[in-house]
Amino acid sequence: MTSNNNAASGANLYEDHSGVSTAAFNNPYDALIEVSNNDTKELQARYDTHRTTRNGQQKGKLLDANFQGVNIDQILLRLHDKTVQPGFVDPRFCLVFWARPPQKVKALIGKVQQKLLTAAPNLWLMPQDNLHMTALEITHSRTEPEILSLVETIKPSIPTIMNYTHAHRARLIKPMIGFDASALALSFVPAAGESLPNGRTEADDAFTYHHLRRDLYGICENADVKVESRYVVPSSHLTIGRFISTCHFEKEGKVDAERVKKLVETIEEVNEWLKREYWPVEGAERQVKEGGEWIVGEEKGLDARWGRLWYGDGETIELGKGF
Repeated sequence: MTSNNNAASGANLYEDHSGVSTAAFNNPYDALIEVSNNDTKELQARYDTHRTTRNGQQKGKLLDANFQGVNIDQILLRLHDKTVQPGFVDPRFCLVFWARPPQKVKALIGKVQQKLLTAAPNLWLMPQDNLHMTALEITHSRTEPEILSLVETIKPSIPTIMNYTHAHRARLIKPMIGFDASALALSFVPAAGESLPNGRTEADDAFTYHHLRRDLYGICENADVKVESRYVVPSSHLTIGRFISTCHFEKEGKVDAERVKKLVETIEEVNEWLKREYWPVEGAERQVKEGGEWIVGEEKGLDARWGRLWYGDGETIELGKGF
């Protein structure tokens, strides 16, 4: 079988499908806020446009007659199966600020992962304790000394950053699986006043996850730390699984189109289930089902993390105060 055996660092382009250009802005997160007129409903729509457009694009690629197979993450494969290259060590060091999901979201992800295994039994699943959403990536794939130097520079600002979510509470809703030939993620969109939880007002939703990312970027730039993120696309997602084997999706040395189709169908079925069970219902009084929303900073504040952390590993510099 001819497979696209790319490492995670180069398998996919981080293309923005929201229709917004960040080129004219010093802080790239300001672009979407301005284009959306700082309107939460429009901003949410841009996030949703990005993920639905991307899913449609990826569905077309996977179901195309010329699809060459899933992209195997060669680094993760070697870390997972020590017999492939004994003694292998991931050479990539990174510096990030992660948002850690509360237990209710982790429980939902566990259910989603089990549903996905029915169509992709060899899928590598992100461990529950490693689940994270990257609020801001400072840099990636650097050497250890380079990252440690950046850590020293940013250290005075870390307490402010890590505890930022304690007073700035961005709410995320409408979980949906996003996918491509390399990995699967559970994404959310910024809330815009739907099915408000007790004690929260519509005005509280005016500060969105995108505003949070903008503010974190600004704090870092003011601390003379250059932000070199791989992407600034409007996405709030947690990677939940990656492909490390082609065996389930091949037959007699060729792509098994029926099994690939089954995977896509399963993803779409799970997304319908998520929408039916975990999304707000327009005009309804009911609260969002537990796990279907997430106020960033619940249980844990932001996690300043450095090291070999592509798959949820690494070391915590400081963990912010949760609520």
